[in-house]
Amino acid sequence: MHIVGICGTLMGSFAAFLKRRGIRVTGSDQNVYPPMSEVLAAAQIQVFSGYSADNLRNLGYRPDLVVIANVISRGNPEAVEVIEGGHVYSSLPEAMEKLMLPSTRNMVVAGTHGKTTTSSILAHTLVQVGMDPSYFIGGVSLDLPQSFQVTGLSAGRPFVLEGDEYDTAFWDKVPKFNHYLPDDVILTSVEFDHADIYADLAAVEKAFEGLVARIRPQGRLIACVDYPSVRKLLKGAKVQVIGYGSDTSQGARFCPGPIRQEGSMTVFQVLDNGQPVDEVRLQIPGHHNVMNALAVWILGRETGVEKGKLASALASFRGVKRRQEIRGEVRKVLVIDDFAHHPTAVRETLMALRMKYPGRRIVAVFEPRSATSRRKVFQKDFARSFGEQADSCWISVPYDQSRISQEEQFSSDQLVADIRSFGRSAQLMPTVDEGVKLVAESAQEGDLIAVLSNGGFEGFIPKLLKALQA
Repeated sequence: MHIVGICGTLMGSFAAFLKRRGIRVTGSDQNVYPPMSEVLAAAQIQVFSGYSADNLRNLGYRPDLVVIANVISRGNPEAVEVIEGGHVYSSLPEAMEKLMLPSTRNMVVAGTHGKTTTSSILAHTLVQVGMDPSYFIGGVSLDLPQSFQVTGLSAGRPFVLEGDEYDTAFWDKVPKFNHYLPDDVILTSVEFDHADIYADLAAVEKAFEGLVARIRPQGRLIACVDYPSVRKLLKGAKVQVIGYGSDTSQGARFCPGPIRQEGSMTVFQVLDNGQPVDEVRLQIPGHHNVMNALAVWILGRETGVEKGKLASALASFRGVKRRQEIRGEVRKVLVIDDFAHHPTAVRETLMALRMKYPGRRIVAVFEPRSATSRRKVFQKDFARSFGEQADSCWISVPYDQSRISQEEQFSSDQLVADIRSFGRSAQLMPTVDEGVKLVAESAQEGDLIAVLSNGGFEGFIPKLLKALQA
């Protein structure tokens, strides 16, 4: 098999899985950075740098199947060679729908926020309680040996899937989760995102309507009713709905009690219609992770997992790479890596860090890199998230905006000015190397530096750790 666009988190995990099963795998990509570059290197998978028709011509074999990632455009020279050369090709979700998912009990975790962490918690929990699930997760878990694992495809066998609302492929312009044949769905949130493919919130809601409509009979929908768009979607559900939320004001059945920090553990009671029914302890901090764990607790309970085993499994979950991941501590300056690239995620991440590390000054470093964050749709919302939750901010210039009209472009200069209006320190970083130097020089003993980007950020974190050491 050859994979065009192999370095995405889902694609890379799939490639490593195939290699472990004895299938010959090669791939190509133009953005190769950790953690997926490390996963592919460890699997000894040959990766061509850049896309070219020659990549296929120089393989030395003709692949039985070429899988083309959703990031690949119609005019990509390697994709053109695949099609014109008569190769059998497919998207990854389409291949899974036909080859893996017809008989399994598919547990799909979807939503604008939290789907990687929640699907990781769910897969880890089912492994810990002995249900031996298959799973497919768009991130690198600290607890699971890999992100893609198939343990069996027999009827009723649990298969945990991170359900992405992004396009499947250039010839299949529907959300990936449309192919996942869901039995149980955890819906964590619905907000506007992916401004490159969705015109507005109504378009996003329409995509999730399709997911809700596809839940197979006898399935269930476990949904966070904190979000107005989620509450709207529930009206179209034809299966059992179990609502959870921050409180009962929006009709949630399950809610967390008061959240407290006990050393390194985040602790809360599970309330069923206001009555405590269990206590959950987590190693990962923050209200958003409490909600993620609560959703998994509900699905575990519905699946028949014993309460004690469920609590033990949740307490043993350590997290996901690039989600509040500690990358190093130099001269008592703690450096955290996080994937946050939406104002809601930024706010929740910084609040979680403040909860877990009280007394530390929170220094946020942000790269506007995602398709949405490079557009001005959340210009003011980002300012509020940083201005209310960070003590000091360093903002880089946006990643490539050449294909975005000037009227739509996000402005880092404006973000800096808006953050300052909250009374916070904020500075612009013209280049990564200059930013590394400035952040390192201004760092104070006890600082927590949270680096927020959904990409490689030109190696900002390793460069920063080296600068701090110097």
